[in-house]
Amino acid sequence: MVSVRRLVPAEWRQAFAIVVQLRTALDEAEFLRRVQRQSFSGYELVGAFRDEALVGVLGMRPVHTLARGGHLHVDDLVVDERVRSGGIGQALLAFAEQDATARGLSAVFLDARREAIPFYERERYVFHPAPSMKKLLKDAF
Repeated sequence: MVSVRRLVPAEWRQAFAIVVQLRTALDEAEFLRRVQRQSFSGYELVGAFRDEALVGVLGMRPVHTLARGGHLHVDDLVVDERVRSGGIGQALLAFAEQDATARGLSAVFLDARREAIPFYERERYVFHPAPSMKKLLKDAF
């Protein structure tokens, strides 16, 4: 059985071992700095546990925009590669959806890697018609 709950700051370091499987460019110190910085804007880490072992991590934040209204944005969803396809990702998404509903938010948005799209489609997520665009700024931090 999988249990899912918010992680407390003392558990963030433990989450790094899972998150780095997706965010390979991060080292532990930078991961902890970013999570702390993002937490001031409502970002939270959620953990999935099986037999008390952390096996999945989801990063989420509430967002309110003119275009989309109030919604929950999932920034990161990572299941330990050793236990994928065991319902852990589904449990994390269910937690996010229930949390969004409890907050009165109208939707869950996320960015998906190409290889993860079939998983999200099985969970009834659909492509959003507005593509994301970005421009890297040379001197930005």
